[in-house]
Amino acid sequence: MSIFHSTKARRSVALLAAAAVTVIGLAGCATATPSDDSSEGASYGELNLQLSWIKNEEFSGEFLADANGYYKDAGFTAVNLTPGPSTSTAELLSGTADVGLSDAISVGTVVANEDAPLKIIGTTYQKNPFTILSLADKGNILTPEDLIGKKIGVQDSNTSLFNALLASNDIDPSELTIVPVQYDPSVLINGDVDGFMAYLTNESLTVAAQGYEVSNLPFADNGLPFVAETITTTDQYIADHRDALKAFLVAEIKGWSDAVNDPAAGSKLAVETYGKDLGLDPDVSLSGAKAAAELLIVSDDTVANGLLTITDDLQKETIASLKAAGIETTARSSSTSRFSPRSTRSTRSS
Repeated sequence: MSIFHSTKARRSVALLAAAAVTVIGLAGCATATPSDDSSEGASYGELNLQLSWIKNEEFSGEFLADANGYYKDAGFTAVNLTPGPSTSTAELLSGTADVGLSDAISVGTVVANEDAPLKIIGTTYQKNPFTILSLADKGNILTPEDLIGKKIGVQDSNTSLFNALLASNDIDPSELTIVPVQYDPSVLINGDVDGFMAYLTNESLTVAAQGYEVSNLPFADNGLPFVAETITTTDQYIADHRDALKAFLVAEIKGWSDAVNDPAAGSKLAVETYGKDLGLDPDVSLSGAKAAAELLIVSDDTVANGLLTITDDLQKETIASLKAAGIETTARSSSTSRFSPRSTRSTRSS
């Protein structure tokens, strides 16, 4: 396992710790029933978790960890779930969040440009869900070359990600028009843009549910197979709260095990409890939860190694994605001690 270091501008700054193994020292925590006696009787108080998006099914694992008492069992009086949209980096650096959910490129950009003391310690999504969404009978963007000459709606927080997509496919930004947008895909439906930066498990499903045939250009299949919904924290928080982070990750694994094995349970909590004020469509929410479990969260690697882990191969792919975003990285081994609670392995939902 390794820790990634940015070498941009001759700096060497830690970025990515192999999920829950290095830095935190959590190894072998898979799904269903990881048990750890070290957190029994511990009291860690509250933990503030910054979400990357609104409280929808994307955070089924967190909802189930909260609702099923896994956070409290781990020693937390509360884990406060703060909705986005956000890359979590600002909240982590300001101290308003203890842990944040983000993605490797967004975090890596801040680490490289600002020498930010942030580390990724785990990842929910083994494969990132970013896509350029278009309507099949209009933009129909299926290849990177299809972006040329098009108007593409990109949210401010996703600018670095989109630029990385262009760079990894040797497309100059001058060859297309980038249109600043918010997160509502109605600009795509209305024809204001030809393509819209989205999630395969979110806006792509909501637009399709309205009766439109959609086309997708997935980032992961077009030069950027980086990890997403990364669990990120600061160097200082790792130093001061190592045991709390270990306990938090165990609770996360339990929650995401439930979410993978019963997507309907997490979706129901999103629709009826945590995101009840959002007017989420139950059918779309369930489709998103199932798609995430089957396509993004569970892989051959997680079946073998457990949820939240990042294998050496996935690290290398993420390094390549960061390089495409202009962040040069290297890897070095870590000799951090390990903690191996008994557990079962992840299974694919049916």
